Amino acid sequence: MRSSELLADAYSRIDTIVSGVLTGLEVDKANWRPAGSGNSIAWLIWHLCRSQDEQMAQVAGVESVWHRGAYAQRFAFDLEHDSTGYGHSTQQVDAVHLDSTDLLRQYHQAVLAQSLDFIGTLEDADLDRVVDSRWNPPVTLGVRLISIADDCVQHGGQAAYVKGLPRAI
Repeated sequence: MRSSELLADAYSRIDTIVSGVLTGLEVDKANWRPAGSGNSIAWLIWHLCRSQDEQMAQVAGVESVWHRGAYAQRFAFDLEHDSTGYGHSTQQVDAVHLDSTDLLRQYHQAVLAQSLDFIGTLEDADLDRVVDSRWNPPVTLGVRLISIADDCVQHGGQAAYVKGLPRAI
C-alpha cells in the first residue's frame, strides 16, 4: 500500500464518522448545545470541515472550498468570512446555526473530495516536504496531513457523542 492510499483511507473514515452523525439528525438536535454552552453538532462538524478545508487548501496550493464554493455566503453565519472556529467564544459558537443539515453535508462532501483529490496526487517523497518552518522541527506535509486527520476524527467523535446524549443534559 502506498502512503497516499493509507491517507485516503484515513480521510474516508472521517467521512464515515460525519455521515453517521448527520444521518437521521434533526436540525434542532444539530443546533442543540449540551448544558447550554457546549459545542453543538452543527459547530463541531462545521469546524471540522473548515479546519480541514483551509489547511488542505494551504498545503495543496489551491483556493479553499469555502471561498471557491461561496459557502460563507450560503451559510450566512454572523461570523468573520475566514473564521474556522479556532478560539470561538460562546457567542460565535451560537452563530453556527443551521436551518437544515443539507448544506453542511454538501460542504463536507466538497471538502472531502478536495482532500482526496490532493492526496491522490502524492508520492511518498512528497510527504517530507516542509510546509511550516515556524516549528522546531519544521512541519512536513506528512505530519500536517496526519494532524488534520487526527483533529477531524476527534471532532467527529465529539459530534457522535453529542448526538447520543439525551436532550435533558
